[in-house]
Amino acid sequence: MIYPYLRNLSIGKAVLWCYLIWYLVTLAHHFDPSSRLWLNSLGISAVIGIGLVLSVTPSNGTKKIERWQLLRLFLMPFCVSSFAALTKNQGFILVFSSDLSELFMALACCAGFLSVVFAVKRAPCVLHRLRAR
Repeated sequence: MIYPYLRNLSIGKAVLWCYLIWYLVTLAHHFDPSSRLWLNSLGISAVIGIGLVLSVTPSNGTKKIERWQLLRLFLMPFCVSSFAALTKNQGFILVFSSDLSELFMALACCAGFLSVVFAVKRAPCVLHRLRAR
């Protein structure tokens, strides 16, 4: 089930997965149990998510939004708002941690994921060449 998904994964979706990986590494290093932070992020997610749904839905209602797309439209503002709250005053430059071990961990996890995707995409070509011999 995961093999066909990775095999057909577009570059854009692979980048989105790396965004999520980066977020999760940051979350692991800077988690804050404050309910206020998470409730604010949920509220922002609801407001912005509804706006994004309205912006991608045709006015005539001919096209339905896929479940995964709908999830992403709400998940992305949640991640952005909580990321901003978690990294405030933590020495980040743009989205990059000043802690080199954390930065390396995020980069390594993304590189590992992209390596797996690349290997899965190359596997059919390699298998085809082996069968041809």
